[in-house]
Amino acid sequence: MLAETYFVSVAGPPLSNNTAISKDAGIYEHTLHPSHSTTTTFKKSSAPRHCLAVSDTHVFAAQEEKSTVHVYSRAKGNQEALVTFPERIRSIALQDDVLYLGSQEGRLIIWEVCTGRQVTTSACHVQAITCIAVTPYHLLTGSEDSNINVWSVPRLLELDSTIEHESQQTLSNHRAAITSLAVGSSVNPDTNICVSASKDKSCVIWNYQHGAALRTLLFPSSPLCVSLDPCARAIYVSSDDGSLFAVDLFSEKALLGPQSIEDSSTAVQVSSAFGATPQEAGAASCMALSYDGTTLISGHPQGQILRWDLSSRADSTELTNLNASVTNIVFISPLPTSRPTKPVAVVKPFLGSRTYNFTSQLDSDISEETRFSSMLKSNGIPQNILEQAILAFQTPAEDTVGDQELRKENEELWEVINEQRALQKKTLQRYIEAKSVNS
Repeated sequence: MLAETYFVSVAGPPLSNNTAISKDAGIYEHTLHPSHSTTTTFKKSSAPRHCLAVSDTHVFAAQEEKSTVHVYSRAKGNQEALVTFPERIRSIALQDDVLYLGSQEGRLIIWEVCTGRQVTTSACHVQAITCIAVTPYHLLTGSEDSNINVWSVPRLLELDSTIEHESQQTLSNHRAAITSLAVGSSVNPDTNICVSASKDKSCVIWNYQHGAALRTLLFPSSPLCVSLDPCARAIYVSSDDGSLFAVDLFSEKALLGPQSIEDSSTAVQVSSAFGATPQEAGAASCMALSYDGTTLISGHPQGQILRWDLSSRADSTELTNLNASVTNIVFISPLPTSRPTKPVAVVKPFLGSRTYNFTSQLDSDISEETRFSSMLKSNGIPQNILEQAILAFQTPAEDTVGDQELRKENEELWEVINEQRALQKKTLQRYIEAKSVNS
């Protein structure tokens, strides 16, 4: 079983005088498998919902009711930098080495953490950006103004400072503030989706690239947070009355794709919850799915972190109590993608144009490994080379260009020989006929 790690942030003062909880700890690193344990803690942080992001080397936490972001080094376990922005930050999201920040004034701020380059858009929302979801190619921002903007990531990172940054699409089916966003990473058009939750007691499944609403889900109470299965098979929703809902997208009555028999404009009423949080814990303010899609982790205002087994749909079990309101849960991929470079330190952002310096560690060779270099590193002849040689002996040799020319010459010579034989036969026949006439 792969060891899965997740980060948790808390906000607000301690709920009780519990000496078992680390003093001033605001961010926790936990190991889920094979046994639950606290690996690392980071102090002096109070991050509200949607304000925690984690990379391979650093942790970023926007502070509650402030315009600052705390940057922590995962290797050293301490605070590396404190970055101040001109507006209060309400949400953040990280993709590779770029941190996206949503402000209280409805602006989008892009910070390239490895070079310090900063880009700020105009006020793209009329109210605060409450949540952000990002893929390698698209960025989605949800706001209290009930709208969702879809952005092109390459366009936002364009080096030309004269380009005006505008969203590609605006998704506007909701009638109240957006509370949560979840986006899939699939390239299949049926599962390359985004799910938005709103205070209007609905969730909408979008084809965000085309701006089309694929399905509307109605709930008995307002959804607080939404999570999407890693394979985009199901949606998990937490509501403000403490209920947890699971919506299967591709069951016998499929909601999406070619198997769906209903029109996309038909709203689906979701009424039966698969679980309810304990009353003393409060409604789940954040939740996240493990990467195998079998475990759901939820965080609660009274400090509890609960684990839900989705395979059995059994009651929850308490993993730990952090003695403060839990605001964010972020899982770390157990199978991270390989990258040739790793930034050594975070560069604070700056406005304006100047020369960008990039300092990084090389985790691999700059050039790809060749067949010759791999043979040099092996003892004897590599197995794959032997197999290729054996197959070469067993496969009939293909005709070369010289063989084809020789065959063509032979065919031409045989044509000449056949013509000579036919002429000789015809001449001999005439000789026999003349001899018989004379006799």
